[in-house]
Amino acid sequence: MSIAQRLRNVGPGAMVTAAFIGPGTVTACTLAGAHFGYALLWALLFATVATMVLQEMSARLGVVAQKGLGEALAELLRSSPWRWPLIALVIVALYIGNAAYEGGNLSGAALGIAAIAGEGDAAFRLSVAAIAALSALLLWTGSYRQIEAALIALVAFMTLAFVATFAVVRPELGALLAGLVVPRIPEGALLTVIALIGTTVVPYNLFLHASAAKAKWSRPEDLPAVRIDTMVTVGIGGLIGILIVSTAAASLFAFAVAVESAADMATQFEPLFGPHAKYLMGAGLFAAGLTSSITAPLATGYAVSEIFEVVPERRQRTLRMVALSVIAIGAGLALTGIRPVTIILSAQFANGLLLPVVAAFLLFAMNQTQILGQFINSRTANALGGAVVLVAAGLGLRLILSAAGWL
Repeated sequence: MSIAQRLRNVGPGAMVTAAFIGPGTVTACTLAGAHFGYALLWALLFATVATMVLQEMSARLGVVAQKGLGEALAELLRSSPWRWPLIALVIVALYIGNAAYEGGNLSGAALGIAAIAGEGDAAFRLSVAAIAALSALLLWTGSYRQIEAALIALVAFMTLAFVATFAVVRPELGALLAGLVVPRIPEGALLTVIALIGTTVVPYNLFLHASAAKAKWSRPEDLPAVRIDTMVTVGIGGLIGILIVSTAAASLFAFAVAVESAADMATQFEPLFGPHAKYLMGAGLFAAGLTSSITAPLATGYAVSEIFEVVPERRQRTLRMVALSVIAIGAGLALTGIRPVTIILSAQFANGLLLPVVAAFLLFAMNQTQILGQFINSRTANALGGAVVLVAAGLGLRLILSAAGWL
């Protein structure tokens, strides 16, 4: 079955949600709840709304223009003197963001193995190398499709475990609601705020969604279905993140449990699963990490192929070479000796910093009548998209200025 046929059989919104519910989301949300209780839930709510806004634009671009985001940018910049500097900026942003994300994916999958088999630097590095090699092999041969369903089932089971544990630990609803509606950044929480945004509004998903939507739908009359698909599935993904933060707040923050490993993260499952909690967390992290470790490089390959307008007969080879390079860079990052939890959190942080760059290019494309006609962004859509860019850029700038000692 071809890529296009597979995309027609899966709702693009579900693909986007599956892509951002990975080890980065589980880790970032667990750390947010464990370190700051319910205080950062507003950031996750903002990120979920931002994802809905930007992914709707991306899907509309694919359906109406029948172009991927990379194709649209290549066309719009063709006669611009800024063509190559701007294309270079997008490519560098994608490579940096996805290579960091890949490092987090591989670390997350290896962290899952460590939760089951035991800790140890040598074992962790061997696990990273083995998972990277497996990802590369599955990507090159295309045999990933044969184990995809099993991996997704494991991630889904871990997700259901968070839902069940949420009901058992009974988070404090008043504090939960306050965390959702009262924006505040406790001391030392800024990096985590950006990570929560970066793990939900994933830049490469903007490229992936446009390509998936154009494969599934081809008429402007399909836009209502496109929007329902996007809002429902992304909303479910955001709800999962909120459940993870709340569960961690009730079971880890409330008892001052330090989180350094997957076994520590598994503590939040113990009220329901007892000593078996680490196996559930380990299997879920491994599955989420392996699926994401293929999705992120593939998305980079698609984006680069589209932007450089690679001819069809060379596209598959280009896609694979780009994807393999992202796996190699990500593996190198995961093998640096930095704590896995730190790598995962930093990867989401990098995505949060790079989000304004990709989102700004999407907004630019969504206001071009030559490709979208009457379906360009409304003033409301531009205002919402602009707000996402400004908030993400503002948080990143604040962190940079703070690190430089200017705040």
